Amino acid sequence: MPAVIVVGSQWGDEGKGKVIDFFSTQADYVVRYQGGANAGHTIVAEGVKTVLHLVPSGILHPKTKCIISSGVVLDVNSFVEEIRVLKKNGFLKDSTQLLISDNVSIILPYHRKLDQAREVALGKEKIGTTGRGIGPAYEERASRKAILFGDLFNDGRLKEKLTEALREKNFLLEKFYGENPIDADEVISEVKKIRDEIKPYRCADTSLVIHQALKSKKKVMFEGAQGTLLDLFHGTYPFVTSSSTIAGSACIGSGVGPCEIEKVIGITKAYTTRVGSGPFPAELHDEIGEKLQTKGHEFGATTGRKRRCGWLDLVALKYAVRINGITHLALMKMDVLSGFEQIGVCTSYDYKGETLSEMPTSVADLSEVKPIVKFLPGWSEEIGDMKSLNQLPKNARNFVDFVASETGLPIDVVSVGPGREQTLWLNPLFP
Repeated sequence: MPAVIVVGSQWGDEGKGKVIDFFSTQADYVVRYQGGANAGHTIVAEGVKTVLHLVPSGILHPKTKCIISSGVVLDVNSFVEEIRVLKKNGFLKDSTQLLISDNVSIILPYHRKLDQAREVALGKEKIGTTGRGIGPAYEERASRKAILFGDLFNDGRLKEKLTEALREKNFLLEKFYGENPIDADEVISEVKKIRDEIKPYRCADTSLVIHQALKSKKKVMFEGAQGTLLDLFHGTYPFVTSSSTIAGSACIGSGVGPCEIEKVIGITKAYTTRVGSGPFPAELHDEIGEKLQTKGHEFGATTGRKRRCGWLDLVALKYAVRINGITHLALMKMDVLSGFEQIGVCTSYDYKGETLSEMPTSVADLSEVKPIVKFLPGWSEEIGDMKSLNQLPKNARNFVDFVASETGLPIDVVSVGPGREQTLWLNPLFP
């Protein structure tokens, strides 16, 4: 059962793209199982930065097959832009390297327009959505009215489903939000312009492809978007994304059984960041938080928004370990901590005088907790050129050992810089 899930263990932006790109040298398949173009995975390979939003991060390795499975919501315009850039940069030379399920839900202009209108209407209570239409697309899927990838290639079915969808959506846009309506024929015309570009990636049943790969002992890696604490059901609701981001969703979104999974790798930064609104117990509202933000280049890969920064939150990390069934960790952006005299780690919360070792499920309670921080000695040396764990400064090594000891998990990867080569590979991906 050579199947591994890579999952974000914080509020997203943990560095999953780099890990997946790095591990793709060992994988035969990389499968994206949820989310949409609101996620951004930044990969630096040989000095060239590539930002991926929909295409799995394994695409930079020609021998790795990539799959966009049924749990994803696909913005066709964003997808076309992405594959054009990839081809321009010398990737995706063979169209058979990328497969898209016919059951993927499609994001069209009315999804984005409705998403943005809702966020504006919320005013100060806004969620912090990217406005990419993700929520409305998942809502449409749940109401059994979604336009699917396979529908794009059937003019009659596309026209029928789109007309029906716009009866409701245009009513909302015009009567409730005061926006201009969307014209069905214009949307269809735009789809037809790019249909030939996306058709080569069409695959009727990607679940079957994945099943056959696993049966043949191929190595399959499942890639999610966002992070655990943005999960629709188990995150800091309502300040979450519109899909389930945890490891169990890899099976649901991809159409494979849970018994196929052998290993779950949780990606975590050596500190914590969050984009958008919502509680963030370990957040630093001072010059240290600003230093983390500046040194870590903490800007959203999709929106460019500044990320809120704080110390590593072990309470939240242990929660992520529990609900994902994480078996191994990847510790990212260790280099950002170089130069700090002491490094904080949130080990528990104070809630109205009570010490909490577990994360409250109530967002209202989580908003009122105060972090209880343990400080570890820092290090002054830059570590970007170091090639093994033993080369790290003593205090950096102690920090890694502390995280492993507190979580009770082995650490497979320590990242010491943004480049692909700046990665300490401690354990193989596939046992």
